Amino acid sequence: MNEHTDFREIADRVYVLRHPVLDVNVTLVTAPGAALVVDTLSTVAQAQELATAIRRITRDPVTIVNTHHHFDHCFGNATLAGPGTPVWAHEDAARQIAESRPELLAGEWQASHPELAAGLAGVTVRVPDRLVRRGTTIDLAGLRSVTVRHLGRGHTSGDLVVVIGDAGVVLAGDLVEQGAPPAYGDDAYPLEWPGTVAALLDLIPPDGTVVPGHGAPVDRAFVVAQQEQLRDLEQLIRTGHADGATVEDTAGRSPFGVEASLVAVRRGYAAL
Repeated sequence: MNEHTDFREIADRVYVLRHPVLDVNVTLVTAPGAALVVDTLSTVAQAQELATAIRRITRDPVTIVNTHHHFDHCFGNATLAGPGTPVWAHEDAARQIAESRPELLAGEWQASHPELAAGLAGVTVRVPDRLVRRGTTIDLAGLRSVTVRHLGRGHTSGDLVVVIGDAGVVLAGDLVEQGAPPAYGDDAYPLEWPGTVAALLDLIPPDGTVVPGHGAPVDRAFVVAQQEQLRDLEQLIRTGHADGATVEDTAGRSPFGVEASLVAVRRGYAAL
């Protein structure tokens, strides 16, 4: 057993693997005769480790959900999915996955993570074939069901959340981050993200568990606090734009710090 490449049960037949490279979470949900895997890591080697960890728990057929299109959540698809394996994603995420260029990503990560970069260069992209626009229910052998929802744009345009209602668990993808600030990239929506997480809060039971895209599972109170910070940054962007404040000045007031917020402010200003 390897604590870094094995699942930990966090609720009834809900298991989380927290991978050390980029601190990414994969969640496994099981029922007699079927299983659901949410996100698939970055490379062939990582996905092979993941497949081994899954087989320690179940050998039943799997269905895959990608919470969004970023490589660390979907580039393991081709390794984990057999010819008939359903792979679900939001329709925007599926399009973006189809447009992925692993060789270009490998170059971007070469300096900071050379081993990851080498793995990315060898990835075959498996594009999701089951598309979600607003939501769907995935049935696991008629014995357990999970709800998949698109609540709006935030970390990306195609973020999905997965609700395991009978276990009180919500898988938030990168709409929620633990251990680091929310990741505002060139495809994030800082003016819409707070509203999307507000909708997410409506799906979390008072005593529920939330699995973020990266980091340790959290409770509802953590998500409430992070949503308030996302909202604070949104308001700073709107006020700064109206007042003619520089991007740097507005980012300097962000609850997430200057460096983590520069892209958010630039994108917010451009949207306004």
